[in-house]
Amino acid sequence: MRDVCWRCRRPRPVCYCALLPSLPTRTRVVLLQHPRERRVGIGTARMTHLALPNSELHEGVVFEDDARIAALASDPTTAVLFPGGDAHPASGPPVRSLIVVDGTWWQARKMLALNPRLAAVRRIGVAPRAPGNYRIRKEPRPECLATVEAVASALGALEGEPARFEEMLRAFTFMVDRQIEHQARSDAPRRRRAKAAPRLAPLRPYLAEPARVVLVDGGASSGWPAGAGAAEPSSELVHLVACRAPGERFEAFLRPRRPLGPSVSHQLEVPEARLQGGEDVGAALTRFRAFVGPDGVLGTWGCFTLDLLAQEGLGRLPFLDLRDLCARHLGRRPGGIADGARALRAGEPAPQGAGRCGRTVGWLEVVLARLLDLAGEDHGAGLPG
Repeated sequence: MRDVCWRCRRPRPVCYCALLPSLPTRTRVVLLQHPRERRVGIGTARMTHLALPNSELHEGVVFEDDARIAALASDPTTAVLFPGGDAHPASGPPVRSLIVVDGTWWQARKMLALNPRLAAVRRIGVAPRAPGNYRIRKEPRPECLATVEAVASALGALEGEPARFEEMLRAFTFMVDRQIEHQARSDAPRRRRAKAAPRLAPLRPYLAEPARVVLVDGGASSGWPAGAGAAEPSSELVHLVACRAPGERFEAFLRPRRPLGPSVSHQLEVPEARLQGGEDVGAALTRFRAFVGPDGVLGTWGCFTLDLLAQEGLGRLPFLDLRDLCARHLGRRPGGIADGARALRAGEPAPQGAGRCGRTVGWLEVVLARLLDLAGEDHGAGLPG
């Protein structure tokens, strides 16, 4: 497995965290990231979020039923950063919250079309003084900028300190330069091309020790209300379910540190009283560390749970993204975990805990079993790896 930085999610040799500033702002920046953009390694929404303590990062396409976004959209001090406006509005109240739609231009336009509330919010834009530096992606027009460039330019105008926000671009320039260097090396002629590794090769170390893989899923509270200008993360871990072979289970309800969001109990399918009466987060994570053990590897569906655990201070643990392995085997995106399991022809699951998290871990269990079977078949066939 590649050694990946949990903070920026880039391979360690090209991690840009050391170049990222931490820039306090009066303006609350709320990034709405298209799900496909999250999988783009050279995207800049996360880079922007990490550089701005007073920011939020949400993933999705439709936010019409999201209470947090609805509240922002109804606030006259909110603006949407999108081409066609002026970063110095001639009239209206000052901008206190800036919503940034992150995706390709086609995705961003579609997101606005699907979110009438957002489309109705006043827009501001930026006029770049020079062409953007996003030399590794093709932009539709010369004036188009990467998300981090657009946000830096907008904040510089809104807060009257353009030079201060240019510090955000050091990490961006580093990422672009390293990617260009990598592409140049990849394009060089080679005398011999190595055989591609089997798609399920990362599972081979666990064929004989499946109990090392700890399947885990976490549920979050979005925090309600988030609080204007608050610097804390916009979500916190409140439910954690895990299991490992043969039949060992872990479950914890974590007492919320902030008021629960109004729909958290419904979304997690767990009574609010169980969440409110949960244990201290430190005690729960200590138990979870002991359950994982020194040689355990987390098995997840995507990175959401990993992000929650890291946010709560658990630290870096090795992991297997079963969604990615499922996609490798299928040769396409698997969709949701139930769809992926059925595409693999995995068995039907048994819940491994309460609510949605318990059901997800049940699906993870049958997905892992099926992927291990497939990896064993490949290994038995004598494929390299």
